[in-house]
Amino acid sequence: MARQLEADKALFGAVIILVLFGIIMVYSASAVIASERYGSSTYYLIRQGVWAVLGLSVMVIMMKLDYRRLANPLVIFPALGLQVLMLLVVLLWNPSHHARRWLHLGAVSFQPSEFAKIVIIVFLAYFLDMHKNEISDWKRTLLPIGLVVGIDALLILREPDFGTTLALALIVAAMLFAAGLPLIYFGYGMLAAFPVIFLLIFHVGYRYKRVLAFLHPYADPLGAGFQILQSYIAVGTGGIAGVGLMEGKQKLFFLPEPQTDFIFAVISEELGLIGAIAVLALFGVILWRGLRAAARCSNDFGRLLAIGLTIMVVGEAMVNVSVVIGLLPTKGIPLPLISYGGSSLVMTLLAIGILLNISQNTS
Repeated sequence: MARQLEADKALFGAVIILVLFGIIMVYSASAVIASERYGSSTYYLIRQGVWAVLGLSVMVIMMKLDYRRLANPLVIFPALGLQVLMLLVVLLWNPSHHARRWLHLGAVSFQPSEFAKIVIIVFLAYFLDMHKNEISDWKRTLLPIGLVVGIDALLILREPDFGTTLALALIVAAMLFAAGLPLIYFGYGMLAAFPVIFLLIFHVGYRYKRVLAFLHPYADPLGAGFQILQSYIAVGTGGIAGVGLMEGKQKLFFLPEPQTDFIFAVISEELGLIGAIAVLALFGVILWRGLRAAARCSNDFGRLLAIGLTIMVVGEAMVNVSVVIGLLPTKGIPLPLISYGGSSLVMTLLAIGILLNISQNTS
Protein backbone atom coordinates (compact mmCIF):
# COMPACT_ATOMS: atom_id res chain seq x y z
CA MET A 1 0.00 0.00 0.00
CA ALA A 2 1.28 3.48 -0.86
CA ARG A 3 2.66 5.59 1.94
CA GLN A 4 2.06 9.34 1.71
CA LEU A 5 5.10 11.48 2.40
CA GLU A 6 5.43 15.19 2.96
CA ALA A 7 5.40 17.45 -0.06
CA ASP A 8 8.84 18.47 -1.28
CA LYS A 9 8.83 21.99 0.13
CA ALA A 10 12.15 22.93 -1.46
CA LEU A 11 10.97 21.98 -4.97
CA PHE A 12 7.55 23.55 -4.44
CA GLY A 13 9.06 26.75 -3.08
CA ALA A 14 11.61 27.09 -5.89
CA VAL A 15 8.87 26.71 -8.50
CA ILE A 16 6.54 29.24 -6.86
CA ILE A 17 9.37 31.77 -6.59
CA LEU A 18 10.29 31.32 -10.26
CA VAL A 19 6.67 31.70 -11.41
CA LEU A 20 6.06 34.87 -9.37
CA PHE A 21 9.44 36.26 -10.36
CA GLY A 22 8.64 35.45 -13.98
CA ILE A 23 5.41 37.46 -13.85
CA ILE A 24 7.35 40.46 -12.54
CA MET A 25 10.06 40.13 -15.19
CA VAL A 26 7.55 39.65 -18.00
CA TYR A 27 6.00 42.96 -17.02
CA SER A 28 9.37 44.66 -16.77
CA ALA A 29 10.50 43.28 -20.12
CA SER A 30 7.27 43.92 -22.00
CA ALA A 31 5.59 47.04 -20.60
CA VAL A 32 6.90 49.45 -23.24
CA ILE A 33 6.43 47.02 -26.12
CA ALA A 34 2.91 46.13 -24.95
CA SER A 35 1.99 49.80 -24.72
CA GLU A 36 3.30 50.38 -28.25
CA ARG A 37 1.61 47.32 -29.78
CA TYR A 38 -1.62 47.01 -27.83
CA GLY A 39 -2.10 50.34 -26.09
CA SER A 40 -1.77 48.77 -22.63
CA SER A 41 1.44 48.26 -20.69
CA THR A 42 -0.14 45.37 -18.77
CA TYR A 43 -1.17 43.33 -21.83
CA TYR A 44 1.47 40.61 -21.36
CA LEU A 45 1.34 40.88 -17.56
CA ILE A 46 -2.36 40.06 -17.35
CA ARG A 47 -2.14 37.18 -19.80
CA GLN A 48 0.88 35.71 -18.02
CA GLY A 49 -0.91 36.04 -14.70
CA VAL A 50 -3.94 34.16 -16.03
CA TRP A 51 -1.73 31.39 -17.42
CA ALA A 52 0.14 31.22 -14.10
CA VAL A 53 -3.10 30.72 -12.15
CA LEU A 54 -4.19 28.01 -14.59
CA GLY A 55 -0.78 26.36 -14.53
CA LEU A 56 -0.54 26.37 -10.74
CA SER A 57 -4.04 24.87 -10.55
CA VAL A 58 -2.94 22.10 -12.92
CA MET A 59 0.20 21.57 -10.82
CA VAL A 60 -1.86 21.14 -7.62
CA ILE A 61 -4.19 18.67 -9.37
CA MET A 62 -1.24 16.60 -10.61
CA MET A 63 0.31 16.69 -7.13
CA LYS A 64 -2.79 14.93 -5.81
CA LEU A 65 -3.10 12.43 -8.68
CA ASP A 66 -1.05 9.29 -8.07
CA TYR A 67 1.56 9.28 -10.85
CA ARG A 68 1.26 5.48 -11.16
CA ARG A 69 -2.13 5.98 -12.79
CA LEU A 70 -0.25 7.33 -15.80
CA ALA A 71 1.36 3.91 -16.36
CA ASN A 72 -1.74 2.69 -18.11
CA PRO A 73 -2.06 1.85 -21.83
CA LEU A 74 -5.56 3.38 -21.76
CA VAL A 75 -3.93 6.69 -20.80
CA ILE A 76 -0.67 6.55 -22.74
CA PHE A 77 -1.73 5.40 -26.20
CA PRO A 78 -4.74 7.73 -26.57
CA ALA A 79 -2.44 10.57 -25.43
CA LEU A 80 0.13 9.55 -28.06
CA GLY A 81 -2.58 9.58 -30.72
CA LEU A 82 -3.90 12.97 -29.55
CA GLN A 83 -0.50 14.66 -29.58
CA VAL A 84 0.29 13.30 -33.07
CA LEU A 85 -3.09 14.58 -34.28
CA MET A 86 -2.38 18.00 -32.79
CA LEU A 87 1.07 18.11 -34.40
CA LEU A 88 -0.55 17.27 -37.75
CA VAL A 89 -3.34 19.83 -37.38
CA VAL A 90 -0.94 22.63 -36.49
CA LEU A 91 0.80 22.14 -39.85
CA LEU A 92 -2.47 23.13 -41.55
CA TRP A 93 -2.79 26.33 -39.50
CA ASN A 94 -1.86 29.76 -40.78
CA PRO A 95 1.84 30.46 -40.15
CA SER A 96 2.95 32.92 -37.47
CA HIS A 97 6.48 34.34 -37.63
CA HIS A 98 7.15 32.06 -40.63
CA ALA A 99 6.33 28.92 -38.63
CA ARG A 100 3.33 26.75 -37.78
CA ARG A 101 3.83 26.03 -34.09
CA TRP A 102 0.63 27.31 -32.48
CA LEU A 103 -3.02 26.33 -32.59
CA HIS A 104 -5.01 29.56 -32.36
CA LEU A 105 -8.45 29.26 -30.80
CA GLY A 106 -9.80 32.78 -30.52
CA ALA A 107 -7.61 34.74 -28.12
CA VAL A 108 -5.94 31.55 -26.86
CA SER A 109 -2.89 29.98 -28.50
CA PHE A 110 -1.47 26.56 -27.68
CA GLN A 111 1.80 24.96 -28.77
CA PRO A 112 1.25 21.20 -29.31
CA SER A 113 4.97 20.40 -29.12
CA GLU A 114 4.95 21.37 -25.42
CA PHE A 115 2.26 18.78 -24.74
CA ALA A 116 4.04 16.26 -26.96
CA LYS A 117 7.22 16.36 -24.86
CA ILE A 118 5.37 15.34 -21.70
CA VAL A 119 3.46 12.58 -23.50
CA ILE A 120 6.72 11.19 -24.89
CA ILE A 121 8.30 11.24 -21.41
CA VAL A 122 5.37 9.31 -19.91
CA PHE A 123 5.41 6.84 -22.81
CA LEU A 124 9.17 6.26 -22.50
CA ALA A 125 8.97 5.77 -18.73
CA TYR A 126 6.21 3.19 -19.22
CA PHE A 127 7.78 1.43 -22.20
CA LEU A 128 11.30 1.29 -20.76
CA ASP A 129 9.91 -0.05 -17.50
CA MET A 130 8.06 -2.77 -19.40
CA HIS A 131 11.21 -3.69 -21.34
CA LYS A 132 13.84 -3.14 -18.66
CA ASN A 133 15.24 -6.64 -19.09
CA GLU A 134 15.67 -6.20 -22.85
CA ILE A 135 16.78 -2.58 -23.09
CA SER A 136 19.30 -3.35 -25.85
CA ASP A 137 16.88 -5.35 -28.01
CA TRP A 138 16.57 -3.54 -31.34
CA LYS A 139 13.26 -5.05 -32.41
CA ARG A 140 11.38 -5.10 -29.13
CA THR A 141 12.67 -1.92 -27.50
CA LEU A 142 14.78 0.47 -29.57
CA LEU A 143 12.84 0.25 -32.85
CA PRO A 144 9.41 1.01 -31.31
CA ILE A 145 10.92 3.92 -29.38
CA GLY A 146 12.61 5.18 -32.55
CA LEU A 147 9.34 5.05 -34.47
CA VAL A 148 7.30 6.90 -31.86
CA VAL A 149 9.92 9.56 -31.18
CA GLY A 150 10.84 9.79 -34.87
CA ILE A 151 7.26 10.62 -35.91
CA ASP A 152 7.13 13.43 -33.36
CA ALA A 153 10.55 14.72 -34.35
CA LEU A 154 9.64 14.83 -38.06
CA LEU A 155 6.35 16.64 -37.37
CA ILE A 156 8.03 19.18 -35.09
CA LEU A 157 10.78 19.74 -37.66
CA ARG A 158 8.08 20.47 -40.26
CA GLU A 159 6.73 23.39 -38.20
CA PRO A 160 9.76 24.14 -38.30
CA ASP A 161 11.09 23.95 -34.72
CA PHE A 162 14.63 22.62 -34.67
CA GLY A 163 15.26 23.71 -31.08
CA THR A 164 12.35 21.71 -29.64
CA THR A 165 13.43 18.70 -31.70
CA LEU A 166 16.89 18.86 -30.15
CA ALA A 167 15.34 19.30 -26.68
CA LEU A 168 13.26 16.18 -27.28
CA ALA A 169 16.38 14.27 -28.36
CA LEU A 170 18.16 15.34 -25.14
CA ILE A 171 15.27 14.09 -23.00
CA VAL A 172 15.09 10.75 -24.82
CA ALA A 173 18.86 10.25 -24.54
CA ALA A 174 18.80 11.01 -20.79
CA MET A 175 15.99 8.53 -20.17
CA LEU A 176 17.65 5.79 -22.24
CA PHE A 177 20.88 6.33 -20.32
CA ALA A 178 19.03 6.17 -17.00
CA ALA A 179 17.33 2.96 -18.16
CA GLY A 180 20.73 1.35 -18.65
CA LEU A 181 21.25 1.45 -22.41
CA PRO A 182 24.96 0.71 -23.08
CA LEU A 183 27.05 3.71 -24.12
CA ILE A 184 27.99 2.13 -27.46
CA TYR A 185 24.40 2.67 -28.63
CA PHE A 186 24.69 6.40 -28.02
CA GLY A 187 27.77 6.36 -30.23
CA TYR A 188 25.77 4.67 -32.99
CA GLY A 189 23.01 7.22 -32.52
CA MET A 190 25.40 10.16 -32.78
CA LEU A 191 26.98 8.74 -35.95
CA ALA A 192 23.53 8.33 -37.50
CA ALA A 193 22.34 11.77 -36.38
CA PHE A 194 25.42 13.73 -37.47
CA PRO A 195 24.72 13.82 -41.25
CA VAL A 196 21.06 14.62 -40.59
CA ILE A 197 21.92 17.52 -38.28
CA PHE A 198 24.54 18.71 -40.76
CA LEU A 199 21.97 18.86 -43.56
CA LEU A 200 19.33 20.48 -41.35
CA ILE A 201 21.74 23.25 -40.36
CA PHE A 202 24.00 23.90 -43.33
CA HIS A 203 21.41 23.36 -46.05
CA VAL A 204 18.73 25.55 -44.47
CA GLY A 205 19.52 29.21 -45.02
CA TYR A 206 18.29 30.81 -41.81
CA ARG A 207 19.83 28.12 -39.60
CA TYR A 208 23.15 28.48 -41.37
CA LYS A 209 23.01 32.22 -40.79
CA ARG A 210 22.38 31.61 -37.08
CA VAL A 211 25.48 29.43 -36.88
CA LEU A 212 27.55 32.08 -38.66
CA ALA A 213 26.14 34.74 -36.34
CA PHE A 214 27.04 32.56 -33.36
CA LEU A 215 30.62 32.11 -34.59
CA HIS A 216 31.14 35.65 -35.92
CA PRO A 217 28.46 37.98 -34.50
CA TYR A 218 30.46 41.14 -35.23
CA ALA A 219 30.65 40.32 -38.94
CA ASP A 220 27.03 41.45 -39.38
CA PRO A 221 26.15 43.54 -36.30
CA LEU A 222 22.96 45.00 -37.79
CA GLY A 223 21.78 41.75 -39.38
CA ALA A 224 22.37 38.15 -38.36
CA GLY A 225 24.49 39.11 -35.35
CA PHE A 226 22.08 41.73 -34.01
CA GLN A 227 20.22 39.52 -31.51
CA ILE A 228 23.22 38.06 -29.77
CA LEU A 229 25.13 41.36 -29.70
CA GLN A 230 22.20 43.11 -28.04
CA SER A 231 22.07 40.24 -25.55
CA TYR A 232 25.80 40.68 -24.84
CA ILE A 233 25.22 44.38 -24.20
CA ALA A 234 22.33 43.67 -21.80
CA VAL A 235 24.27 41.05 -19.84
CA GLY A 236 27.42 43.15 -19.71
CA THR A 237 25.61 46.34 -18.69
CA GLY A 238 24.11 44.68 -15.63
CA GLY A 239 27.41 44.23 -13.83
CA ILE A 240 27.21 42.80 -10.32
CA ALA A 241 23.99 44.34 -8.98
CA GLY A 242 22.23 45.46 -12.18
CA VAL A 243 20.81 48.80 -13.26
CA GLY A 244 17.58 48.28 -11.31
CA LEU A 245 14.22 46.62 -11.91
CA MET A 246 12.33 48.29 -14.80
CA GLU A 247 15.42 50.38 -15.60
CA GLY A 248 16.91 48.25 -18.39
CA LYS A 249 17.45 49.84 -21.80
CA GLN A 250 18.05 46.87 -24.10
CA LYS A 251 14.42 45.74 -23.84
CA LEU A 252 13.40 49.04 -25.48
CA PHE A 253 13.20 47.68 -29.04
CA PHE A 254 16.80 46.43 -29.10
CA LEU A 255 16.37 42.89 -27.78
CA PRO A 256 13.89 41.02 -29.99
CA GLU A 257 10.88 39.77 -27.97
CA PRO A 258 12.59 40.41 -24.61
CA GLN A 259 9.67 38.89 -22.71
CA THR A 260 10.24 35.44 -24.26
CA ASP A 261 13.53 34.00 -25.54
CA PHE A 262 15.80 36.77 -24.19
CA ILE A 263 14.20 37.44 -20.83
CA PHE A 264 17.33 36.18 -19.08
CA ALA A 265 19.23 39.04 -20.73
CA VAL A 266 16.74 41.47 -19.20
CA ILE A 267 17.21 39.81 -15.79
CA SER A 268 20.98 40.09 -16.14
CA GLU A 269 20.80 43.77 -17.10
CA GLU A 270 18.32 44.85 -14.44
CA LEU A 271 19.35 42.58 -11.55
CA GLY A 272 22.95 41.91 -12.51
CA LEU A 273 25.09 38.90 -11.75
CA ILE A 274 23.34 38.52 -8.39
CA GLY A 275 19.92 38.15 -9.99
CA ALA A 276 21.21 35.84 -12.72
CA ILE A 277 22.90 33.54 -10.21
CA ALA A 278 19.78 33.50 -8.05
CA VAL A 279 17.72 32.28 -11.02
CA LEU A 280 20.29 29.60 -11.86
CA ALA A 281 20.36 28.53 -8.21
CA LEU A 282 16.59 28.01 -8.23
CA PHE A 283 16.86 25.81 -11.32
CA GLY A 284 19.66 24.04 -9.48
CA VAL A 285 17.18 23.30 -6.69
CA ILE A 286 14.76 21.82 -9.24
CA LEU A 287 17.56 19.64 -10.64
CA TRP A 288 18.61 18.50 -7.16
CA ARG A 289 15.12 17.72 -5.91
CA GLY A 290 14.03 16.15 -9.19
CA LEU A 291 16.99 13.76 -9.25
CA ARG A 292 16.53 13.14 -5.52
CA ALA A 293 12.92 12.13 -6.17
CA ALA A 294 14.11 9.79 -8.94
CA ALA A 295 16.76 8.22 -6.70
CA ARG A 296 14.28 7.60 -3.88
CA CYS A 297 11.50 6.24 -6.08
CA SER A 298 10.91 2.55 -5.50
CA ASN A 299 9.80 1.69 -9.05
CA ASP A 300 11.44 2.15 -12.42
CA PHE A 301 8.45 3.89 -14.01
CA GLY A 302 8.52 6.69 -11.44
CA ARG A 303 12.30 6.90 -11.50
CA LEU A 304 12.46 7.30 -15.27
CA LEU A 305 9.48 9.67 -15.27
CA ALA A 306 11.15 11.91 -12.68
CA ILE A 307 14.41 11.97 -14.65
CA GLY A 308 12.66 12.82 -17.91
CA LEU A 309 10.60 15.64 -16.42
CA THR A 310 13.58 17.07 -14.55
CA ILE A 311 15.78 17.05 -17.66
CA MET A 312 12.95 18.65 -19.66
CA VAL A 313 12.70 21.63 -17.31
CA VAL A 314 16.33 22.15 -16.34
CA GLY A 315 17.74 21.21 -19.76
CA GLU A 316 15.61 23.82 -21.51
CA ALA A 317 16.60 26.41 -18.93
CA MET A 318 20.29 25.73 -19.53
CA VAL A 319 19.84 25.91 -23.31
CA ASN A 320 18.04 29.25 -23.02
CA VAL A 321 20.70 30.71 -20.73
CA SER A 322 23.46 29.37 -23.00
CA VAL A 323 21.91 31.13 -25.99
CA VAL A 324 21.62 34.42 -24.10
CA ILE A 325 25.28 34.42 -23.04
CA GLY A 326 26.53 33.23 -26.43
CA LEU A 327 27.43 29.60 -25.70
CA LEU A 328 24.90 28.25 -28.23
CA PRO A 329 23.32 29.57 -31.44
CA THR A 330 19.84 31.08 -31.18
CA LYS A 331 17.30 28.29 -30.66
CA GLY A 332 13.97 29.92 -29.86
CA ILE A 333 13.55 27.95 -26.61
CA PRO A 334 11.95 29.90 -23.72
CA LEU A 335 13.21 30.05 -20.14
CA PRO A 336 10.83 27.67 -18.31
CA LEU A 337 8.54 29.20 -15.65
CA ILE A 338 9.82 32.71 -16.44
CA SER A 339 9.42 33.50 -20.14
CA TYR A 340 6.08 34.77 -21.42
CA GLY A 341 3.97 32.01 -22.96
CA GLY A 342 0.98 30.02 -21.79
CA SER A 343 1.79 26.65 -23.37
CA SER A 344 5.28 26.50 -21.91
CA LEU A 345 4.19 27.70 -18.47
CA VAL A 346 1.17 25.40 -18.08
CA MET A 347 2.93 22.31 -19.44
CA THR A 348 6.00 22.97 -17.27
CA LEU A 349 3.84 23.32 -14.18
CA LEU A 350 1.98 20.13 -15.13
CA ALA A 351 5.37 18.37 -15.29
CA ILE A 352 6.36 19.83 -11.91
CA GLY A 353 3.07 18.62 -10.44
CA ILE A 354 3.86 15.06 -11.52
CA LEU A 355 7.38 15.43 -10.13
CA LEU A 356 6.00 16.63 -6.79
CA ASN A 357 3.67 13.65 -6.65
CA ILE A 358 6.55 11.26 -7.31
CA SER A 359 8.47 12.89 -4.47
CA GLN A 360 5.51 12.34 -2.11
CA ASN A 361 4.84 8.68 -2.77
CA THR A 362 6.69 5.44 -2.23
CA SER A 363 5.44 1.91 -2.50
